[in-house]
Amino acid sequence: MDWLIAIVLGALQGATEFLPISSSAHLRIAGELLPGAEDPGATFTAITQIGTELAVVLFFWRDISRIIGKWFGSFTGRVGKYDPDVKMGWLVIIGTVPIAIAGVVAQDLIRDQWRSLWITATVLIAFGIVLGLADMLGRRVKTLETTTYPDGILIGLAQMLALIPGVSRSGATTSMGRALGYERPAAAKYAFFLAVPAVFGAGFYETAQAIAEPSSVGLGWGPTIAATVVAFVVGLAVIKFLMDWISRRSFLPFVLYRIALGAALLIALSAGWIEAL
Repeated sequence: MDWLIAIVLGALQGATEFLPISSSAHLRIAGELLPGAEDPGATFTAITQIGTELAVVLFFWRDISRIIGKWFGSFTGRVGKYDPDVKMGWLVIIGTVPIAIAGVVAQDLIRDQWRSLWITATVLIAFGIVLGLADMLGRRVKTLETTTYPDGILIGLAQMLALIPGVSRSGATTSMGRALGYERPAAAKYAFFLAVPAVFGAGFYETAQAIAEPSSVGLGWGPTIAATVVAFVVGLAVIKFLMDWISRRSFLPFVLYRIALGAALLIALSAGWIEAL
């Protein structure tokens, strides 16, 4: 049964990680609803996110390898320090600092209080509205090449909020990007780049912790690894879908979905159909 649950959760992780609807919220909710399942926990979520982030690396390999190559090249003088790819490398590093600090400082909150479904339901609705307003009111004039360091810091601060299930990493960073006036594809692409070090860092940290304390991997190593592979495959397809979608359409369907899911969750909690923790 653990294998089946893990595969379902892995597919759910891959399907929701890049859409602005919060993968951690969906895994948390699924843990309450799937027969024989329970909250898979922060460790399972972080490890399976390695799979989805590998999908990002593969999909954007040309961009990521070029950025890394030029960033290192700037130290030898082979590439000018004002090269756009060098700047993007620094933007990703600077934008990752807030979530790295918050992830260490707020470990107990991440594993306990913030996993309350009351919080998840509330932020699903609240940040759904934020995304809708940012997408509707954003000026849509800035491109990825024009990203500034102050904007990078602000988007990095927004990513920090993704530690709370229900916020959504892509939703928070894209909302900030849209509010700052970036085009949808530019905001989404920077969000993808920014997530790479943060997600890999959290995933490898949780993996090391799980190796030291195997009981923290609730479903076991075999099912968790299988879920990570499934998340990679599904995530790769979802990235392509999302980039195609936002090049022509708005985030409105995701906004409406977030609000509806959050409202349904509040009703279920109020009626006592599911437990908050």
